[in-house]
Amino acid sequence: MEHPTNANLVLEKDAPAPDIEKEEMKNVDTVKKEILESSSDIDEVDSPRVPIKEQLESPIVNSDEVKSEKRSDDDAIDSLEEEKEPVFDGTEVPGIEDKESAWSEKAVALTNFVRQKSLVAVSTVLRRLSMKSDDGIEDSSEEKDSSPENKVLEASGKSGERFNWSPLSLIGIGDSKSEQEQPVEDVTQPIAMKGRIILYTSLGCNDCKEARKYLHAKRLRYVEINIDVYPTRKLELEKIAGSCAVPRVFFNEVLIGGLNEMKILEESGKLGEKIDYVVSEPPSFEAPMPPLSGEDDPSSNGPVDELALVARKMKGSVSVKDRFYKMRVFSNCFLGSEAVDFLSEDQLLERDAAVEFGRKLANKLFFQHVEDNIFEDGNHLYRFLDDDPLISQCQNIPRGINEGKPKPISEISARLRFLLRAILEAYSSEDGRHVDYRSIHGSEEFARYLRIVEELQRVELFEISREEKLSFFINLYNMMSIHAILVWGHPLGALERRKTFGDFKYVIGGSTYSLSAIYNGVLRGNQRPPYNLVKPFGAKDRRLKVALPHVEPLVHFALVCGTRSGPAIRCYSPGNIDTELMDAACNFLRNGALYVDSISNVVYVNKILRWYSVDFGKNEVEVLKHAANYLEASDSQAFLELLSDTQLKVIYQPYDWGLNH
Repeated sequence: MEHPTNANLVLEKDAPAPDIEKEEMKNVDTVKKEILESSSDIDEVDSPRVPIKEQLESPIVNSDEVKSEKRSDDDAIDSLEEEKEPVFDGTEVPGIEDKESAWSEKAVALTNFVRQKSLVAVSTVLRRLSMKSDDGIEDSSEEKDSSPENKVLEASGKSGERFNWSPLSLIGIGDSKSEQEQPVEDVTQPIAMKGRIILYTSLGCNDCKEARKYLHAKRLRYVEINIDVYPTRKLELEKIAGSCAVPRVFFNEVLIGGLNEMKILEESGKLGEKIDYVVSEPPSFEAPMPPLSGEDDPSSNGPVDELALVARKMKGSVSVKDRFYKMRVFSNCFLGSEAVDFLSEDQLLERDAAVEFGRKLANKLFFQHVEDNIFEDGNHLYRFLDDDPLISQCQNIPRGINEGKPKPISEISARLRFLLRAILEAYSSEDGRHVDYRSIHGSEEFARYLRIVEELQRVELFEISREEKLSFFINLYNMMSIHAILVWGHPLGALERRKTFGDFKYVIGGSTYSLSAIYNGVLRGNQRPPYNLVKPFGAKDRRLKVALPHVEPLVHFALVCGTRSGPAIRCYSPGNIDTELMDAACNFLRNGALYVDSISNVVYVNKILRWYSVDFGKNEVEVLKHAANYLEASDSQAFLELLSDTQLKVIYQPYDWGLNH
């Protein structure tokens, strides 16, 4: 590999874009040939977002692999389009979309021209073939196979196979004499069964992990009941199994036992009979039941806030409508004087006392001023929390304002950690690099998570400690990303990523928080996202009080947005947050995010360190020195010596935005 000579540290930059017009004229013949062979569009656009359930039923294809398949043999076509520079939160380098759209318009015109010419040629051939048939000339099978029409159809089929079809759907298509006609069983899918398999587990149980792997290897779909998450099921297990030891597996009402018992049955040849039984027989009334909705869930219990009842009654009495205020129109508002009238009559209070009572309701976040003002008697405009047009679009307020009495953020954070730990143990790989989104979507644990985040609507955040804030928002961000993927689907392009990170929001403490607001506003201490000019929170934004006072660089190795090039997903606790973040950094950087080739003097670095380099150092050398702290001691020392004594070339690895399924 060629070494740089002029600088101690050289950054590999993208090559300048070629002259598009010259390349178009140069490659017209090539494009014509490709169109006739494939009949696929040159000006492809991003596919619409697909719901997660449909995405998971088809093989997930790496976006880089799709791009490579779409490239032609002629490298000139590839050089017509500049490489995009997407960043972690979905934004792009300013101006890149304009360049892309300019080439897209030219590509559309070129495509239409070539397509018209190709259609004329194909129709001419078909007309000649039909004339030959009319004259009594029979076409052989070889002539039919070699006709331009069949070539176009065959190429079109290949194009569909490449981009739209599952490879398994092609089995059986083709010559009837081909062996590919025989149906092939998909060995990756679970066995269809009429019965039900129940697996009892507990948190931190190694045998339970092995039992999950064993059942997955046998392609047996099961329902997991964690006796730590569902404590009443511990008594049930002890009653029907004789003890509360885990793991325990039930095929319908039949107790199979633990991991050792399953292996013994397999060695004796009896496990197959048990599997045949659960496949063919539905569960009886004696079989253990899956977890019920709301079972053992503290979110479903708790006292009702008395003020919530007053707020609900007031909402039905005041006039909520669009109103004009300070040269602007505000939707779904009511007057402060109307609220005072209601409170005076309902609570039997004087107007001054009614104003104080109204301020108490406002402090509990049942309603807020349309701008920034305390509750007063008069023509000031106020809006109920769930009537705010931004808050009403948040994903954790589906049934209006939560009327339960707000719980301390420390309690909610503890339950969130407990639930996240259970979800990761049951539905993610051991290294945290892969997540079973399909199973999470249908689990009672995820339903419980949705109930927990509803409790965040009116929670108090301002008095939370640094450690609690770090662990809470990191865990919430990671679960929020899973929620976004399950509801909106995995974003397929830069624009969809921007929408997901900016528009998927929760209401927390009366304010809206998007994924980007949590990442860049709270955890990065209100720093500008890459390639953006403004900070997430303005000077008068209430969320600024929640933001950390300074940047926490290690959060970049803990935040997971569902991509393959991102860090592994973990659960973080306030008591050990700094140690856990250091472990996450070591795990990320030692497993491919920073690779040093000492022979060729090249270091390959994950692009996260480039996008957020300002959080790690003033220049690239400082960033790499910071990252070296989390390598193995011997590797770190060698890397620092290489960094200071030799000419080192830095290459940033392509970021894989594919789903970490």
